[in-house]
Amino acid sequence: MKRAFMLVCLCSFFLLIGAHKASANHAWAVIDADTGRLLEGSNEHARLPIASLTKIWTALTVLESAEPFGETTISAAAAISEGSSLYLKQGSVVNTKSLLYGLMLRSGNDAAYALAEYAGGSVEGFTDLMNEKALYYGLKDTVFKNPSGLHHEEHLSTAYETAQMMRFAMENEQFNKIASTQSYKFKLGETTYHWANKHRLIHSVDTAIAGKTGFTKAAGRTLVTYFEKDKKRIIVVTLNDGNDWQTHMSLAEKVFSSYKIETVAQKGRYKISPDLEGELAQPIRLLMKKGEAKSLTHLLQIPQGETKGASGQWIVYDQQMPIYETNIKFLD
Repeated sequence: MKRAFMLVCLCSFFLLIGAHKASANHAWAVIDADTGRLLEGSNEHARLPIASLTKIWTALTVLESAEPFGETTISAAAAISEGSSLYLKQGSVVNTKSLLYGLMLRSGNDAAYALAEYAGGSVEGFTDLMNEKALYYGLKDTVFKNPSGLHHEEHLSTAYETAQMMRFAMENEQFNKIASTQSYKFKLGETTYHWANKHRLIHSVDTAIAGKTGFTKAAGRTLVTYFEKDKKRIIVVTLNDGNDWQTHMSLAEKVFSSYKIETVAQKGRYKISPDLEGELAQPIRLLMKKGEAKSLTHLLQIPQGETKGASGQWIVYDQQMPIYETNIKFLD
């Protein structure tokens, strides 16, 4: 009996160790899509593989290139690219706009490589552009090694930064339209392609506006969803979550029910000092839990020298962390 008890304890101990190791490879984050503020998360800053969520950044890099739309010829390398595919034939001449739909809706790796060759001259050159853009946008924990998300030990990001990727991308009108499309049809020669968005929630849940799916053996299931309800906009990211559809619905429901939009600063004129006034053009509205606004502090950054007619920064802090920043104009 005593021995049996010891065996049960040992089994429980090893189960706990196994659970801890599993959780280290799993992460999720929920951010405010308007401000980028982290609302909820677990392991959100751990660097993990993100699989095809990479294609969010591939699409944005193409769209922000000098010539986002045009025609490109599918190379041999693109046609035989490993992983999920649109099954485009070598030598086919395809409009890059259609490739972007195939990239985001069907996660075509052949589309990713064709777009990379088109916008970057080569896959390697385009990947460099992706990394440069990541640094420009402040994604310090993100490194790309290819445009598709195929596994590479150094190809990593975090749940938090992946959510930020989606936030930046959704601010691009063309990306927003593509990522929120349920289905897309186009004709190439005698073949008509009809692509349905792989993101299940976009077809079935009114609050799910846009998103991207991903999977590799190393990354597990990865998912990003842009939700909107009652003017609240949030982005949910899960990395290595086998129950991701339900997780996204549960997290969205939790955040929508527990966070409210609060006006933390009214628009209008503010007396900053005896001889200086500033004007806030728009009110500052943030998603807040009940009572959370009471802990906020506000800081004005005033430029040196002549201030009248110039602009400064109004920064909102929560527990000494900046969560929102906007301009304030100093009046003549």
